[in-house]
Amino acid sequence: RWVLSLECKGSRNFMSALRRAVEVDFKDKDKYKSQGLYLLTTGIPDQETHTISAYVAEACGGFDLQLHVCLFSVTKGTDPSGIIPARYANPMETANAFKEIVQAAKGRFHWFGEAGIFESDDITSIISEMEKAKNYSQKCAFLVESLKQHS
Repeated sequence: RWVLSLECKGSRNFMSALRRAVEVDFKDKDKYKSQGLYLLTTGIPDQETHTISAYVAEACGGFDLQLHVCLFSVTKGTDPSGIIPARYANPMETANAFKEIVQAAKGRFHWFGEAGIFESDDITSIISEMEKAKNYSQKCAFLVESLKQHS
């Protein structure tokens, strides 16, 4: 409910928000085994990807902090605020930038839009596990069948 009550506003000054989260809000980070930050966004950050990735790798490397990104691709022309971002990228460039940032932060990437899910690390992992289970099941069935034939 809290997330749904939020209104989109401001810039995409990712570095400012991340520094605040890591250096101020996580001042007691040593008390916890693992922590995660979720970035909910509709576009590319104001800063260059390599700059953010370097900071994220350093900030997250000191303790067990993971940055997860949820990118929501909106239909063109739906931004009611009229704010022009400091940096523009098409949806694929934006997704690729966040994938790089998430890899530096050892987090997960999720990309969705009004039409559904475009990409999700969690769904990819689940599908991979299901394929492994299917392969093991087929091997077991083959093994059982071959044992029956040799009995």
